[in-house]
Amino acid sequence: MVDSPESQLRCKVLFVCLGNICRSPAAEGAFTDLIQKRGFSHLFEVDSCGTSRYHIGELADSRTRQTARKKGIELVHKARQFKKSDFENFDYILAMDRSNQKDLIALASGDEERKKVHLFRKFQKGPGKDSDVPDPYYGTMKDFEEVHQIVSDASEGFLEFVLNKNGVKNA
Repeated sequence: MVDSPESQLRCKVLFVCLGNICRSPAAEGAFTDLIQKRGFSHLFEVDSCGTSRYHIGELADSRTRQTARKKGIELVHKARQFKKSDFENFDYILAMDRSNQKDLIALASGDEERKKVHLFRKFQKGPGKDSDVPDPYYGTMKDFEEVHQIVSDASEGFLEFVLNKNGVKNA
């Protein structure tokens, strides 16, 4: 019996922002929710982190958690800082903005590691796909809701990209 493309796929995805309390946990939650609903959670390992040490050990910002909870997503991740070993442990390292992307690329040891780093929003369909995910930290609840919508949309596009790249039928 020949293995299907699906049986071969085990994709490790890391979402990265500055402090790991707003955008990257929102993206981790949105993507995890999406793959669970679509029946693909067995194909992925998902995590998030920050490029800074500001919030290590903290839960996501209460406004991020509240916004996610409205969509039925419970965020329990505790903030951690990006480690050099993350380059070895993850297939895709998805930066929330160009500043995070630049910081990650500066930590990379070579082209193989640099190729893993992508601006997350490039996977979003439609307008905004070349943009940063805006940091809602100093904003209002409306800003957190906008970020949730952006990371949800980008998650859809990223899932489609990974499934297509690996020959897995998108349900």
